[in-house]
Amino acid sequence: MRLDDAVARSTVSAIARRVDRSSVRLSTLAMQRMEQELPWYALMSAEVRSGVGLLVQAGIQGFAEWLRAPDEAGRITTDVFGVVPREMARLVSLQQTVELVRVAVQVTEESVGELATPGEQAWLREATLRFSREVAFAAALVYARAAEQRGAWDARLESLVVDAIVRGEVNDALLSRAAALGWSQSDAVMVVAGHAGDADPEFLVEEAHSRGASVGADILAAVQAQRLVVLIGSSGRLGRAARAVVPIYRDGPVVTGPVVAGLAEAAASCRAAYAGLRAAPGWPDAPRPVSADALLPERALIGDEEACRQLVEEIYRPLRERGDDGVHTVSTFLSVGGSIEAAARALFVHPNTVRYRLARAGEACGRNINDARDRYVVQVALTLGRLGEASTL
Repeated sequence: MRLDDAVARSTVSAIARRVDRSSVRLSTLAMQRMEQELPWYALMSAEVRSGVGLLVQAGIQGFAEWLRAPDEAGRITTDVFGVVPREMARLVSLQQTVELVRVAVQVTEESVGELATPGEQAWLREATLRFSREVAFAAALVYARAAEQRGAWDARLESLVVDAIVRGEVNDALLSRAAALGWSQSDAVMVVAGHAGDADPEFLVEEAHSRGASVGADILAAVQAQRLVVLIGSSGRLGRAARAVVPIYRDGPVVTGPVVAGLAEAAASCRAAYAGLRAAPGWPDAPRPVSADALLPERALIGDEEACRQLVEEIYRPLRERGDDGVHTVSTFLSVGGSIEAAARALFVHPNTVRYRLARAGEACGRNINDARDRYVVQVALTLGRLGEASTL
C-alpha cells in the first residue's frame, strides 16, 4: 500500500512541508542528543561534526521529499549522502553512522505530535521507520563502495611499494606508504618467493595477509611476472610466519631470503630469494620452503656473484686459514669419495686423525663434512676458491 493511500495527497504535502520547515530545528535537536548519548561523537573534530550536521539535515529534508514521492526512495536516499565529503566514510564508521541514524529517527519520532494531527501521527511514525530503513540500506551501499575503492587503491599502492623494495628504491616516502598499509616497521624482515601460477593475484595477496595476521606478522605482498613475493616482518619467529604462507604458493619451489634488519635492506633478501628460485630446479629434493643460503652452490652455478662470494668467504677462506688441516684434508677426503680410511691412507695419518681434522674443519666453515649435501656445498666452495686464487696469479 502506498503511503498516500491512507492519507489524502493534500495532507501528505502539508506534512512534508512541515517536516521540511522543521529540518533545521530537528537536526539541531538530533545533534544535541548525539552529544548526550554518543561519547565518541563529542571527540570528533568540528569539521566532522559539521559534516554530520549536514547529513542529518539533508536526511530530514530527504524525508520530506520522500513523503511526496516514496517510489523514488533509491535516488532520494542516495542523494542524502551526496551532501557530505567522500572522506566521511573513512572518518565515520558504518556502525557509528547507524547510531547517528537511530538518534535522528528517535528525535523525528518524538516530534511527530508537532508535525501531524492525532489522526495522522500513526501514519507518519510508520513513514519515519520505513524511510530510516531506506537510509540504512543506502548507508550500507555507500560504505561498501568506499571499501571497494579503498581496497583497490590499497592493492595498487601495495604493489608499487613491493616493486620499489624489490628494486632497492627505499626512502622515507616509501616507508611512510608501507606504514599506511599497516606495516609496523618490524626489526626483522624476510622475503618469500614462489610461483603464483594462474591464481587470482588479489586472492593470493589477501590470503597472504590473512595467514600473516594469524601468526602476528606484518605482510606486504604482490604478484610480479607469475611470481608471488611476500615480505614478512616480525619481532618473533619469522620461520613460523614463512611456513604459514607457503600453502598459498602453487606447485614448485618456495624460497626464503635471508633475514634483514628492515625494509631498507629488504632488497638484498629479495635478490637472494629470486636467485634461489631460479636455481632451485638444480636441487629437486630441496625442502619447501628452502632458504636461499641452502641453494648457494646452485646459485653459484647459474652465475650468482653474491652466492659465489658467500661460498668463498664463509667456507673456503675459513678452511684455507687452517692450512693443511683444512683445505688439504677436506679436499683429500672428498677426492676419495668420502671414505675416512681411504683419506687416512692418502694423507699417511691415522683414521682418527682424519676424523678430528674433519670435525675441526666443519666447525671452521659451519658445515658437516660427513653429510652428503654439505660435502657438495663444500666441494663447490673449494672449486670457487681455487679459481679465484688462480685468477689473481
